[in-house]
Amino acid sequence: MKGIVLAGGKGSRLFPLTKVTNKHLLPVYDRPMIYYPIQTLIDAGIRDIMIVTGGNSAGDFLQLLANGKDFGLVRLHYTYQEGEGGIADALRLGEHFAEGDSICVILGDNIVEKSIQHAVEDFERQGGGAKILLKEVEDAERFGVAELRDGKVIGIEEKPKEPKSNYAVTGIYFYDPTVFDKIKTLKPSNRGELEITDVNNAYIAEGRLTYSVLDGWWTDAGTFPSLLRAAKYVEQSRPEYEED
Repeated sequence: MKGIVLAGGKGSRLFPLTKVTNKHLLPVYDRPMIYYPIQTLIDAGIRDIMIVTGGNSAGDFLQLLANGKDFGLVRLHYTYQEGEGGIADALRLGEHFAEGDSICVILGDNIVEKSIQHAVEDFERQGGGAKILLKEVEDAERFGVAELRDGKVIGIEEKPKEPKSNYAVTGIYFYDPTVFDKIKTLKPSNRGELEITDVNNAYIAEGRLTYSVLDGWWTDAGTFPSLLRAAKYVEQSRPEYEED
């Protein structure tokens, strides 16, 4: 299995912090944001990793991460997303890198407490299709929300005003190689983007999408409140942390 970290976008919700840099280069406690999803993949046993980025700060990723030696990697792969085509559009750029293998995709602003290795192993046993990780949250309307019935996901709605559950779709996805064929059939949403929710719903329509509930805490870091929350979570998870 290969790993793809999606780290493009303008980060408009974090403006003006993102006026001169990519949001995934911003600090979360004591490390750049992009470090966390890379480490999540490595801790799950995935060591063949590509970074998808864009904008004017793309070169800064190479300067920061180089070939991945700080993570114990032999190399990191990079590709560039032009414009703002959405998550599925960014993932589309990973087809050549995947080379027919299954992939674990993680959004560059997602930070988790626990290892996702069990989910990697579950998906490998699944033998194809897709798998998503869910987390129960209080502000589900900010995310894609899973509708559950009889232990299955029967639909996903993007940023619903009236969520059908409190289970948010986290930014961690597992796909077989058919994901790229599905992306090629997508049409832009009302936001003008190719939506990852449409990809997931395509797998649901085939009856080939499973889910697990993520262990431990999870947060994105794409807004000011969630960026602060991520820093607090990380601080408290450090072994040297002592409450004043």
